[in-house]
Amino acid sequence: MPKMKTHKGSQKRFRKTGTGKVKRSHAFTSHMFAHKSQKQKRKLRKAALVSKGDLKRIAQLLPKK
Repeated sequence: MPKMKTHKGSQKRFRKTGTGKVKRSHAFTSHMFAHKSQKQKRKLRKAALVSKGDLKRIAQLLPKK
């Protein structure tokens, strides 16, 4: 069986941490900031972890190197 290829769209959106968790960036960060609170904008800057329900599906797109 050949090696599994990395899904390039997922590679640009997700990063694996050293412990094997998957990091993601937040949505709603590109425009329309006038109605968002400062607290909301500040929290959107930080990365988040992929939820447990999506982890298995996303991990398949990012095989180990």
